[in-house]
Amino acid sequence: MDIIDAIILGIIQGLTEFLPVSSSGHLELGKAILGDNSVPEESLLFTVVLHFATALSTIVVFRKDILEIITGILKFQWNDDMQFLAKIVISMLPAVLVGVFFEEELEALFDGNILLVGCMLIITAVLLFLADKAKDTNKKVNFSNAFVIGISQAIAMLPGISRSGATISTSVLLGNDKTKAARFSFLMVVPLIFGKIAKDILSGDISTESQNFTALSIGFVAAFIAGLFACTWMISLVKKSKLSYFAIYCVIVGIIAIIVSTLNT
Repeated sequence: MDIIDAIILGIIQGLTEFLPVSSSGHLELGKAILGDNSVPEESLLFTVVLHFATALSTIVVFRKDILEIITGILKFQWNDDMQFLAKIVISMLPAVLVGVFFEEELEALFDGNILLVGCMLIITAVLLFLADKAKDTNKKVNFSNAFVIGISQAIAMLPGISRSGATISTSVLLGNDKTKAARFSFLMVVPLIFGKIAKDILSGDISTESQNFTALSIGFVAAFIAGLFACTWMISLVKKSKLSYFAIYCVIVGIIAIIVSTLNT
């Protein structure tokens, strides 16, 4: 993988991790367009590096929130911060279960299946359209909401289903405040990302031999900077009910992906 490819894929990951257009789907499309011939070990390491970059950008954007949560937890009381952490844990359960019991089936879907990506992008568009029409409230995410949102996150493990789009849309459709929905959506994924990174590292499947560390570093920086921008922008867009623009984009890209896949069969 050369430096230009690393920059492009880094920007794609950074933007699409937060913008509701599916980072996994766009990475699959990006690799197909760029003709990524990386061996599995190199591709996996690059993916891990990009995900670490976007997780770090989330922490930077929500640093005050995270510090408040940690401070509240250290008080060892059943306060709002402890309850928020409990909701995060509950929201993680569906994705963890799917990842543990269906890991091989999921990995098989990430093999240039452009038709699947196209179909899932259209489903993402429908969710965004529905969420954009929902009325804003002052309600915050409760425990039952957290589990339902977690189910959406698990479904979003499919390439083409936007994780942020699915979780934010689900939260808003459950009647939650749009800003609170975005905040919960972005914070709930951080433990999962670090857990997945730890699992990949401990599995021994990642090879550091013959790696282009310059490309890895540049890809990391590109994903981190793009992530900072996208995360901040997305919070503003959700609050202003501007998700329909991304729904239109997902429909267009989804249809193009379906047509291209059909023509290539």
